[in-house]
Amino acid sequence: MMPGIDPKQMKRMMQQMGIKNTEISATRVVIETEEGNIIVSNPQVTEIEMQGQKSFQIAGDVSKEDKSSSSEDDIKLIMEQTGASHDEALSALKAADGDIAEAIIALKSG
Repeated sequence: MMPGIDPKQMKRMMQQMGIKNTEISATRVVIETEEGNIIVSNPQVTEIEMQGQKSFQIAGDVSKEDKSSSSEDDIKLIMEQTGASHDEALSALKAADGDIAEAIIALKSG
């Protein structure tokens, strides 16, 4: 907020300019990117609508999750299908860029 301006006054000014703010009750926000996910826990989310456009302001505890990190379920499936060890299955999955079917085929073909 701007210093010296009462929050109620600020809200009225924004309404006069056609800007609408809406607080959104959220428990978690996930932004998916090509490199991985950005996760915001305990978020404070505000939807801002101005001139027909909506934007979101998000604040909270931010963490990142690599896309290359494979889930244990995927690794177990590969191990069951191929008889490979955990490390072999993980390596094959990484080499296949997370494609489970491709990892299984690679391990079965030698």
